[in-house]
Amino acid sequence: MKKVRVRFAPSPTGSLHIGGARTALFNWLFARKKNGAFILRLEDTDLERNLQEAEEGIMASLRWLGLDWDEGPDKGGPYGPYRQSERLAVYRREAERLLRAGLAYHCYCSPEELARQREEARKKGVVPRYDGRCRELEEEKRAQLEKAGIRPALRIKAPREGATVVKDLIRGEVTFENKTLDDFVIMKSNGVPTYNFACVVDDSLMEISHVIRAEEHLSNTPKQIIIYKLLGYPLPSFAHVPMILAPDRSKLSKRHGATAVEEFRTDGYLPEALVNYLALLGWSPGDEREKMRLEEIISLFSLEEVSKHAAIYDIKKLTWLNAQYLNDLPLERVVNDAIPFFQARGYIGEVDPQTCTYVTKVVAAIRSRVHTLAEMAEAAEYFFKDNFPYDEKGVRKYFSTVQAADLLSRGREILARTEPFDLPTVEAAYRQLIEELGISGGALIHPTRLAVSGKTMGPGLFDILVVLGKEECLKRMERAIDYIKKRTAGLASPPVRP
Repeated sequence: MKKVRVRFAPSPTGSLHIGGARTALFNWLFARKKNGAFILRLEDTDLERNLQEAEEGIMASLRWLGLDWDEGPDKGGPYGPYRQSERLAVYRREAERLLRAGLAYHCYCSPEELARQREEARKKGVVPRYDGRCRELEEEKRAQLEKAGIRPALRIKAPREGATVVKDLIRGEVTFENKTLDDFVIMKSNGVPTYNFACVVDDSLMEISHVIRAEEHLSNTPKQIIIYKLLGYPLPSFAHVPMILAPDRSKLSKRHGATAVEEFRTDGYLPEALVNYLALLGWSPGDEREKMRLEEIISLFSLEEVSKHAAIYDIKKLTWLNAQYLNDLPLERVVNDAIPFFQARGYIGEVDPQTCTYVTKVVAAIRSRVHTLAEMAEAAEYFFKDNFPYDEKGVRKYFSTVQAADLLSRGREILARTEPFDLPTVEAAYRQLIEELGISGGALIHPTRLAVSGKTMGPGLFDILVVLGKEECLKRMERAIDYIKKRTAGLASPPVRP
């Protein structure tokens, strides 16, 4: 059996979109499932729009997702080069083969002439198609045009009768009537190949066994099949994966939130969560599982189980899934991913062992309560800054009486005497004070939380106290006591959180 070889071939004109990432993932999963090869090829013949930073960004995004490639621009391989801009001589050689065989012809029509043809077709209410006026051009006329310095494009002699059938692993057989096709261009007048031609030449010469790509390319496939046949290339298997639509079933765009992989990374999503989510966006393992290990996804993945219907983008589901991974991944791994977000907010600088130990305690305390790393960094602010405002509603509820200051003073005295300052001892000491005072637990716990964090919600109070440490807790409680006294005395007070 022929070895499975698949490719992902983005154009380096922008960021890696979520749709492109899903296509890359499906190719990668198929290759790993079949013990085949995953090839990265850059379709960079659009010289005006290509960006070096886009190429680097696409490759960085793929690496971050864990989609390693076996051959590519940076790795090389037996079928290189893997940038189309470095393969122009190959395309010109194959185009010349078609020209010599009478299967293609030079077209001297100017852009203005072609525009007029399209306009005439529209006026007649028919689909615009090239009328083939250069297909049987007399040699004398051709020579005159060449002498005039007109640089021709190269068009394929497309069949005008019959049909081209695309055998798709996802969609079954899709038939295109050849009469709907025109003599399409394969080489532009500047010597650069069109997408359809370069794609076929590359896929064939790189021995791609399965072309797995987005649904939008299905309409290109009959043209490509014609090129395969005229060049005498064997056909690969085709599989066109469904579109990704917004929740309202419109085209996915920026207004629906993050759509590029680098945006998800910046927003604090984990690669495992995004890969898991993308895998289930148009494919199902056959049961109700939503959180799956990568090894499970690889073992179960099948092109035949990919849906024909559009997948609906659901940021809420991705965010939920990300929270599961934040809570389940090894703590050390989550800490490593969280550190850059803490640094970006100015909480920490260079990470030394002491800082790492403290950050680890913070992450352990809050990771089960947040959905993303960005949210984690925001929620962790009071662990690193002590000049926070107090939540306004909390102030009205817990800091409005002189008794509140007295209560916090009693709590502060207990914490000052507590040794060792660990979770069991601190909690036991506070619980004992609550019992001695004959009050509910919340009557002391809620104002203490507000005092040390400025918030009314968050991790368990005793977790917060132990992470902050005794000295920091005592300082913050003293600040809150002073604030309450000034407030109840009618004096100016620190700002409260709006």
